[in-house]
Parts: sequence; C-alpha cells; structure tokens
Amino acid sequence: METEFKYKLDFYYQQTVIYLVTFVLYATVKGSISETKFSLVFSDPILIIMMFFIVMALTMLVLNRIRGRKLIVSDTGFVFQHRFGSHAISLRSIEWLKITRERRVQTSGIFQVVVFKLRGRHRLYRIRVGRYEREKELIAAIEKIAVHVPKGEHRRFSMWRKVR
Repeated sequence: METEFKYKLDFYYQQTVIYLVTFVLYATVKGSISETKFSLVFSDPILIIMMFFIVMALTMLVLNRIRGRKLIVSDTGFVFQHRFGSHAISLRSIEWLKITRERRVQTSGIFQVVVFKLRGRHRLYRIRVGRYEREKELIAAIEKIAVHVPKGEHRRFSMWRKVR
C-alpha cells in the first residue's frame, strides 16, 4: 500500500504575507499624504531592503511550488519524489530506523523526526514529520514499516572525544 504525503508550503505563504503587510504598513507611514494624493518614497533604504525580502520570499515560494516535493511511504520503503526526479530507499537497505523527538527544531508544532541509516552510508536520513501534510497518518505509516526494520540506538559522537 502506497501513501503519498505532500510537502507543506504554509511557512512560505506566511512569510510572504508577513513581508508584504510589513512593507505596506511601513510604506503608508513613510509616504506623504497631501490633500488630493498619496506619494510613496522609494528612495528609503529600508523600503528597498523590504522589497528585496519580498522578492526573495516570492521566489522561494514559487520554486518550492514548482518543485512539488512528496514523500511516498510504501510497504517496500520510502520514495522522496519531486517534479524533476525521485530517490527510492528500500527497506532492505535500511540498517536501523528510529522515531524520536527532536529537541532543537520544532516544525509546525511537532517535535517528531524519523531518523534512519542506510547500509554503507555514513550520513543519516532525517524525515521531519511536521514538514509534511497529515502528520498523524505519516507517523502511523512509518510505524507500520518500523516493525520490519531493526530499531536504532545510534551512538552519539562528540567533537571532543579522545584521539588514541
């Protein structure tokens, strides 16, 4: 059974709206109002910086919208898919999998993260559950898969460990 979870774009929409509202409020306060017309002052450096942030936020929103990221969870593994390609990970290649809470990063009110390690690869894969739609369904689907994969208690390496 395959279940598809789309990447949330809420953060990008909120960021763009906040920048636009801030720009409009600052521009109305900074602009001059005469009896019959309203004129904006575009030579203000703060307005130029705000316009830069608005353009960057809109660019990121459009690029992420075009990219269309998805996570597909099936009985055979995970597929990280976007418009330009996909990356499949089979259950047989997963060395261990752990569903845990992340202390440092809180994504849309959810602390849960799925961490797994592939055989022959040093770096870990992280799936932050809060970044995808239908978080509870995603956790339930991953928990079904986790039954077939060894549970991982990975060792934490310190930067300051002794060198022998």
